[in-house]
Amino acid sequence: MSLAWGRHYVMVEPSHFRVDYVINPFMDPDDQPDRDLALAQWRTLVATIDRLGGTVDVIPQRPDAPDMVYAMNLGLAVARRRGDGGLEPHVVMSHMRHEQRRMETASAQPWFSDHGYTTAYVGRHGIGAHLESGDVFPFGDALISGFGPRTEELAIKHLAEDLGVRVRGLRITHPGMYHLDLAFCPLDGRRAIVCPDALDEASAETLMSLVPEPLVLTEEEALTTFAANSIVVPSATGGPATVVMPAAPDRVRDQLEAWGFAVELVDVSEFHKGGGSIRCLTNPVDIQVGRDLPEVAGGAVVLPQV
Repeated sequence: MSLAWGRHYVMVEPSHFRVDYVINPFMDPDDQPDRDLALAQWRTLVATIDRLGGTVDVIPQRPDAPDMVYAMNLGLAVARRRGDGGLEPHVVMSHMRHEQRRMETASAQPWFSDHGYTTAYVGRHGIGAHLESGDVFPFGDALISGFGPRTEELAIKHLAEDLGVRVRGLRITHPGMYHLDLAFCPLDGRRAIVCPDALDEASAETLMSLVPEPLVLTEEEALTTFAANSIVVPSATGGPATVVMPAAPDRVRDQLEAWGFAVELVDVSEFHKGGGSIRCLTNPVDIQVGRDLPEVAGGAVVLPQV
């Protein structure tokens, strides 16, 4: 079954993108991105999504928030069930692990509020559980959530209750794949790009059991190509969905095309210097409870064995 979400994104224009500090293995303040080239790459990505039939809304970047361009981590937007049975746009704002990024959500939340979203928090200002929404995706019967380096186990329990869904936690242990979006990309109802090396043994086994047809990346492929950090834009006309990727090893592209996907490559290499790629730059805001993941009264959390 094709994905129903992935046509509407929030992005942050890289007006102030730079590397000011080190919070992941890719960052080096001595290797600064070229601002003009980064902006050109970002605009090409926006134009690509638009050409494929998607929609992009833009939030301005704070001058003091160089990583805000990685919009995937601003918050998890999900239309949840209201008490009267209807759906309401809702966002769980991220509570960043690192202090350098925490101001981003304060600037992003007004956009969501202005567009009719209700707001929830798992923690704020360094108090409470940490949640970074680049760790969370709908797939199968649940939200799949990584936890460990950036998101805490307590946060996924909050998500389950707040959204009224099942959350399946996966323990991330690889320092270079600190968000799940660097190791997992849902493609449709049965298929996903996965890199099991990002996870501990129990979580890797769990993930592989959840994806009937996985496209497995090696550790090297995941870290050097950012191929898992891709997005899928469903067709608005009934044609093939398009996987928008920063790069694709030949065997990966061959498999995607054999499955019936179109593949579009967009160079966003300047953003790799900050540790993110196409998925990190794009936050989907068209996920719905009941359509994209089942409702579970009161929520439920399923964790891998320790």
